[in-house]
Amino acid sequence: MSHSSIIAIVDDDLAIREALDDLVKSLGYESRLFASAEAFLDFQPRSAIDCMVVDVKMSGLSGIELQRRLNHEADRPPMIFMTSYHDDRTRAAVLDGGALAFLGKPVNLTKLIECLELALALPKRTESEFTPRT
Repeated sequence: MSHSSIIAIVDDDLAIREALDDLVKSLGYESRLFASAEAFLDFQPRSAIDCMVVDVKMSGLSGIELQRRLNHEADRPPMIFMTSYHDDRTRAAVLDGGALAFLGKPVNLTKLIECLELALALPKRTESEFTPRT
């Protein structure tokens, strides 16, 4: 039995989580839904996650704060950010932090699918490749 890729969707908007869940499943992947960055951080085993789609602005920890925390872990999956806030400063922050993509809402589904496919084609980051970012 082959492994089905697991995509974490981290967004505090239920409608967005459900819509992305439907999209991910229609592409043949599995998804795990998280209403907050904190909920994702509580999830184990996080190493099972192959890719993340993350909202920038959430109550509690922001997507950028989540990224900073995960950058100190060896097995952080590729991150695709989505936001309603299309400013250059936020874009630079997430991309400089190692994000694969920064997409505006409403999300262009074709672009999101391309980003997911790219993220899932990347080799998993290993302990030897890990360098913490500050």
